[in-house]
Amino acid sequence: MISLAGKAALITGGSRGIGAATVRSFAQAGADVVFNYHKNKEAAEQLQQEARKHGTRIESFKADLGKMADAKSLVEFARERLGRLDILVANAGIWNAEDISIGKMSEREWDDMMRVNLKSVYAAIHCAVPHMIAQKSGRIIAISSTAGQRGESFHSHYAASKGGVISLVKSLATELGRHNILVNCVAPGWVDTEMSKSVLHTKKGWKFATSVIPLGRPATAEEIAGPILFLASDLATFMTGEILNVNGGAVLCG
Repeated sequence: MISLAGKAALITGGSRGIGAATVRSFAQAGADVVFNYHKNKEAAEQLQQEARKHGTRIESFKADLGKMADAKSLVEFARERLGRLDILVANAGIWNAEDISIGKMSEREWDDMMRVNLKSVYAAIHCAVPHMIAQKSGRIIAISSTAGQRGESFHSHYAASKGGVISLVKSLATELGRHNILVNCVAPGWVDTEMSKSVLHTKKGWKFATSVIPLGRPATAEEIAGPILFLASDLATFMTGEILNVNGGAVLCG
């Protein structure tokens, strides 16, 4: 069992999907956790109660991380409630199942995707890093996607945002290494969560998605939370700048 006992973690987009699974796994591993939600307060409160059963401190906070002021408030809340900040999981993100060609993609559709998927990662890291530098240690794990590595036709704005996350991780790994801050990335493929149910919960969509996965199925949210937990643990003390692929063999990019 991996232990995060005594660690303070901030998980963005923690009220559902991969984020919620990560909150649960971190709590089970002994970490105190603050997570944010954007709209669904009820889901956040339910998760809070579930995760607290493991005996650690679990707090939720409403924030739109596409806004710098909200990101700053979230980090300050986490520091106030937990006393320090050892781990940041930058997970908040969106995806739209509808195909959109580049010629028909509106400026607003592009900007919204970049704001939620890329700016939110920058904002959370920007606000958290000074605290990690001051304590001379930290872990940052950002969540990208297979789309950020191979691209995704008719979802180019999503792929570009997730590719930006990968480049940000590689840049910050070298920038922050001297402060003993490790920066890594988990890149999932298809995951059976609320965000992807419009595709995966139809016969046609399931066949489309799983046909390119050698393991023949999408991941569960818990199967993504596990590698995130690994990167936050003492088993990964000499890993930084890495893109950990968790996609059932769909994208073999090393």
